[in-house]
Parts: sequence; C-alpha cells; structure tokens
Amino acid sequence: MMLTKEERSALINLKVQKAKDTFKEAEGISTLKFWNAVANRLYYSCYYITSALLLKYSYSAQSHKGVIGLLGLHFIKKGIVSRDSGKLFSRLFEMRQTGDYDDLFNLSEEEVLPLIPAAEEYLDEILKLIEKNG
Repeated sequence: MMLTKEERSALINLKVQKAKDTFKEAEGISTLKFWNAVANRLYYSCYYITSALLLKYSYSAQSHKGVIGLLGLHFIKKGIVSRDSGKLFSRLFEMRQTGDYDDLFNLSEEEVLPLIPAAEEYLDEILKLIEKNG
C-alpha cells in the first residue's frame, strides 16, 4: 500500500497512541489480577509500537512473527534496538499465545507483574526511535 508522507505520519501516530492506550489497559487489568489478559495487552502494546517503527522505515510484515522477524533483522541485529528488548517482545508474544490458546495454562502474577515496567521501557525505547529524525 502506497501512503503519502502525511498518511504515513498519521498512521504512525495512531499506532503509537494505540500502543500507549493498550499499555494503560494492561496496567488497569493488573489491578484485577487477570494475568493472561495483562500479558495479552502488554504484548499488543509492544506490537503496535513496533508496527509503527516498521512503518516509519517502510517495512511491511504480514504476521505477528513477521513483525518480530523484521525487528530482529533491521533493528536488533544492527544494534539499534537492544537484544534484551527483542527477547522481551518475543517472550510477550509466547506468553500471549499460551495465555490465549492453551486452555490448561494460566500465567501467574510472578511471571507477568515484572514485565509491566519492562514493557514500558520497551515502549520508551521504540518511541525514541520513531521520534528520531522526525
């Protein structure tokens, strides 16, 4: 899909806002202690902001694994995004998959609660890259 500069910028801004809103959802749900749902919202907050970063640099993925792969190829491998951030994003993806699709598994507070500040740091790291050079 070909976007004008203005359309691309607007879509990036929408994805960034969606990432921020989804992170707030995760924080709110954590007070109710629904840890599968918290992991889901943390993953999606990271997914939306990563999608915004990829869009800024004209990379396009067709799947969630594609987004993770493009982040690794174009940003982690080159040292632009930290390996720890990449591991966090992949871990959240796996947790989201397990929490959403494995009926016999529930994530625990001990597993998920520490990921809230880690996801917030991830959002900050990626947002700085999006804001860099306009």
